[in-house]
Amino acid sequence: MQTTSIHGMWSSRLAFILAATGSAVGLGNIWRFPYVTSDNGGGAFVLIYLACILLVGLPIMWTEIVIGRRGRMSPINSIRELADDAGASRKWMGLGIIGVLAGFLILSFYSVVAGWTLHYGFLYLKELFGGTPITDPEATFTGLLASPGELTFWHGLFMLMTMGVVAFGVEKGLERAVSILMPMLFVLLLVLLGYGMNTGYFTDAASFLFRPDWSQVSGGMIVTAMGQAFFTLSLGMCAIMTYGAYLPSGVNIPKVGITVAATDTVVALIAGLAIFPIVISFGLDPEGGGAGLIFTSLPLAFAEMPFGIIYGFLFFTLLSIAAWTSGISLMEPATAYIVESTNLSRKAAALCVAAVAWIMGLASVFSFNLWAEVSIGGRDVMSAIEYVANDIMLPVGGLLTALFGGWILSSRITREELDKKMPTWAFNAWLWITRIVTPALILVVLAGLFGII
Repeated sequence: MQTTSIHGMWSSRLAFILAATGSAVGLGNIWRFPYVTSDNGGGAFVLIYLACILLVGLPIMWTEIVIGRRGRMSPINSIRELADDAGASRKWMGLGIIGVLAGFLILSFYSVVAGWTLHYGFLYLKELFGGTPITDPEATFTGLLASPGELTFWHGLFMLMTMGVVAFGVEKGLERAVSILMPMLFVLLLVLLGYGMNTGYFTDAASFLFRPDWSQVSGGMIVTAMGQAFFTLSLGMCAIMTYGAYLPSGVNIPKVGITVAATDTVVALIAGLAIFPIVISFGLDPEGGGAGLIFTSLPLAFAEMPFGIIYGFLFFTLLSIAAWTSGISLMEPATAYIVESTNLSRKAAALCVAAVAWIMGLASVFSFNLWAEVSIGGRDVMSAIEYVANDIMLPVGGLLTALFGGWILSSRITREELDKKMPTWAFNAWLWITRIVTPALILVVLAGLFGII
């Protein structure tokens, strides 16, 4: 068994937690989770979501870390080695291929959306120094989407930022970046939370988010909670598996997995408590989630509130950091595989991945302007790519991960990697949840997405 990865190693348990949390905390955490929570029964949804984390999120996360740490290579090669060790078919490498490809596709359009946050952060920075204020947020956002040149520039800048971190490797690139960016993200989030608490509407926002509405509990709501639990932890795209390959052998996997899941959830909830007091205090629609809330509604509030320009700059800086740490984890699996499979250096491999992802991302750029009339299955180009990667490939990858970890890997390997001191009953509970419960619940999510239930 290898004890180190050729790509480098995290220097500590904390470094892994920061990196894995950075992967999990993305743009969706900052606006989607609070919105979905408020729209699906508040506190009732949160409780069901936490149950889904336990039954779906953690089993897959632990399995990904186990596979990564045992294989000490990129996901595709780690799965190949572990399949060989178990006497199983090498076709299981398809699990790694699906995950790496899904992450690559997500990076291509995620970079475009992340470019929006960079653009808005720049607008507020200019306004701080006397630039033109955002007086008509809807026109500003519409104008951005209508400009392929501007979208391409910000998409390219974000891809360069991401490539710059990945190119320097685990210690000098990934770990150094998350060691700076994640504390900065937490500080910014707390600053914004403090502002939200002083609006006079904090109690209203907390009630809006967490007041249990048990009448909204339904099969559809449970499917939504399971989907949120699955996607929010960056599962099924092999990012956590890749980061697990760099985890020191002595680190307890269950403990770090629980820490990452808990931190990810807390960040999402704090984001809601920071954003919604502002939304409510200015009479905006708190149920207008997504781009409509972030890029058109909130700037209206920033224009009217005291120190709104500073708040706007900090808010979009927070979004950019969340996007950046997620983008790094999306680029790393493909980069690691190219380094292992070719004679290319890490810098050259990262450049190749970034260049191809940037070119693919142009399809998402053009879907808002030059290709606005193009429809694929009733969706615009970007939505079609997002649907295939997020809604199909990630659940399939998570399902295969659970099956591989539960049925193909030997119990000896999983026991050694998880925790040799784990009580037998606890290990057996994890094993059978991974084998039976988690796959069944993922199938429910897939059935819900395809309208079967």
